[in-house]
Amino acid sequence: MKAAVFQGPGRIAWRDVPDPGIKDPGDAIVRVDVVTICGTDLHILKGDVPEVTPGRVLGHEAVGTVVETGRDVRTVRPGDRVLISCISACGRCRFCREGRYGQCRGGGGWVLGHLIDGTQAEYVRVPFADLSVHPLPSAVDSFDAVLLADIFPTSYEVGVLNGRVQPADTVVVVGAGPIGLAAIATARLYSPGRIIAVDLAESRLAAARQLGADATATVGEGPEQLVEDLTDGLGADVVMEAVGVPEAFEMCTRMVRPGGRVANIGVHGKPAALHLEDLWIKDITITTGLVDTSSTPMLLRMMAAGRLPAADLVTHRFEIGQMEEAYDVFGRAGDTGALKVALGGPQHTAVQVTETPDAG
Repeated sequence: MKAAVFQGPGRIAWRDVPDPGIKDPGDAIVRVDVVTICGTDLHILKGDVPEVTPGRVLGHEAVGTVVETGRDVRTVRPGDRVLISCISACGRCRFCREGRYGQCRGGGGWVLGHLIDGTQAEYVRVPFADLSVHPLPSAVDSFDAVLLADIFPTSYEVGVLNGRVQPADTVVVVGAGPIGLAAIATARLYSPGRIIAVDLAESRLAAARQLGADATATVGEGPEQLVEDLTDGLGADVVMEAVGVPEAFEMCTRMVRPGGRVANIGVHGKPAALHLEDLWIKDITITTGLVDTSSTPMLLRMMAAGRLPAADLVTHRFEIGQMEEAYDVFGRAGDTGALKVALGGPQHTAVQVTETPDAG
C-alpha cells in the first residue's frame, strides 16, 4: 500500500510500505476513506517530537471501513464505517479505568503516527479496536466526522473543560488554527460573556468571527491591551493557548485575571518561561493535557444532530494520493488560507493480511 512516511526533520514521502496485518486479538484493520493532517504532524516534521523516528507512517485521525478484526473484537465487524480516534485505550490500566485514555499505560495513549504506524495511509492497524474506533451513523458525513478524531475532543477537553469555562466568562483563544477554532465553537456551548480570538493571520481571524468570536486581534494590533480594555483592566477569566510556541504561552499568562485559568492546548517543542515572579500572587491555575477522547461519543451525537460547525473548518480537499501536496498547503497556511485539509478518494477494494497463528 501507499503511506505518508516520515523521513527525518523536514522530509515526508508518499511511498510503498507493507500492508498492515493483525498482530493482537484486539486489532482491527481499517481501510482509510478520509484522513487529515494535524498541526502535531507539522511539529513532528520540525523535529519537536523526537519519539517519532524515520520510517514511521504518520497520522492519527481518520474515518474508514473495517476490513478485518482480531478474534477478541466485539463492537465492530468488517464492513462497518468507523471513526478512528487519535487515542487508543487498553481499557484495563488505572488511567483507562478513570477515563483518562490519553495516559494509558497498557500500550495505548497517543500511539498512532507516534509510536506505531498511523492513519495517513491506505490501510491502518488500529489496536484495542473496541475502545478506539466508533461506529458512524449514516447521517454523519465522513469529511465532517474526521474532525472528531482529534480537534474537537482536544479543544473541548483540554481547552474548554480544563479551562472551566462558565457562563458570562471572558474567554481568550490565542491561535485561530483548527484547534483554536474548535475551542471557540465548543466554548460557546457554555454561554461565555465574550470570546476574543488572537492570531497572526487575518484570514483565520475572519474564520474565528464566523464561528462566534466577539472580538479579534492580530498579534501586531495589541491583543493584551484589547483584553485589558474589554475587561476594565481585570483580565480574562479563561485563556487558551492553541499555538505551541513560547511567545503565545507567555502572552496567555499576561492576559489572565487574578484567580483565572490558563489552559495550554498547544504542542510545545521549546521551553517557555514561567514568570512566577509575577504570577505567584495571582492565584491562577495553569493546566496542560493530552486529549483523552472520552467526550467523543457525546460530540458525535452533537454532530449527528447538526450542533457542531464541522463543515466550516475543512477548507481544502485532496485525493489521498496527493498527500505531499496537502502537507505543503497545510504547512503554508499563512499563504494558502488553509484551516483543515482532508484527503479522500480512490481506494483499493481488498487488503491482503498475514495472520499470526493466535490472531483468530
